[in-house]
Amino acid sequence: MAPRQPDPAKSVTHEPIAVVSPNAVKVFLMRIVLCYPVESQHIARIQSVWPEAELVDAGQERIAAQLPTADIYCGHAKVPVPWDEVVAGGRLQWIQSSAAGLDHCLVPSVVDSTITVTSASGVLAKQVADQTFALLLGVLRNLPTYFRAKEAREFIRRPTRDLYGARVGIVGLGGNGRLLARLLKAFDCSVIATDWFPEQKSPFVDEILPADRVDDLLPRVDVLILAAPLTDHTRGLIDARRLRMLPAGAVVINVARGPIIVESDLVEVLNSGHLWGAGVDVTQVEPLPNDSQLWAVPNVIITPHVGGQRASRIDDMTDLFCENLRRYRAGKPLANLVDKRLGFPEPSQIYGAV
Repeated sequence: MAPRQPDPAKSVTHEPIAVVSPNAVKVFLMRIVLCYPVESQHIARIQSVWPEAELVDAGQERIAAQLPTADIYCGHAKVPVPWDEVVAGGRLQWIQSSAAGLDHCLVPSVVDSTITVTSASGVLAKQVADQTFALLLGVLRNLPTYFRAKEAREFIRRPTRDLYGARVGIVGLGGNGRLLARLLKAFDCSVIATDWFPEQKSPFVDEILPADRVDDLLPRVDVLILAAPLTDHTRGLIDARRLRMLPAGAVVINVARGPIIVESDLVEVLNSGHLWGAGVDVTQVEPLPNDSQLWAVPNVIITPHVGGQRASRIDDMTDLFCENLRRYRAGKPLANLVDKRLGFPEPSQIYGAV
């Protein structure tokens, strides 16, 4: 029987994949499968951390076929993958998500398994902050009105709102939420947040409430920013009842996951005039269908889930993966270690936490 060969083209190996004994017993090297948009430089950096490992750049096209043979997986599969088969195979030891949200991999079989999961929390925080402020200031300063006026060549003035001194509520105080709180302080905002770990304080948050006290937060804020992962707890969290608990003229910004808001309720409450406006980088269905009523709401800014985009994003993700690979090989605690039952890491364990 011939030795097992590396995958063509995209596989990178420095040593034989397997040794076949006279009794046909195969000894395999550690197999690391990637599914995020790496380039040759990133593959070389990962390989330098573990030269003996077999490294496979599966991409979205091959991830479903390659994942069942992985010992370590780093990426974010946007296509269906056979998670139950992977868990049943018993080979996969560790998932390093290349996204902060983990709804793409935390299926029940993974949650119930011994597979270690780490997230990309903190890696995308800077660009998510950029996107949040772009949406927030655009809505507050009434830019949708002025964009339409520009198209009609109308030089008109309309009311605007202020961010300086605003009361801001953040649902989810992970890597993104904590950086947002720090930046909001430059605008003299008061910041209230809800989180599963209210005891882990931040110098930039005036008050942290437990995760189940969203109703206590809503009446006290002018701006609501959603920065929580999508979990069973957060799916449909913000519905019509809760949107109407916000003060009249409040602004809602969603840079988390679309299903956290009941989208039809958001449209209804916006059209009622209760809210000043909303900015959404994520929607319940992506791409947002052409017939979605959200397109027609005049005081909404919609962006196509670009909050994670940054020129150095893949470099930054590779930095985290290499750091965690070193820790993994040394038997040290991993950054961004996820509590699989909750669906995210503790704030104190977030990579580059502020």
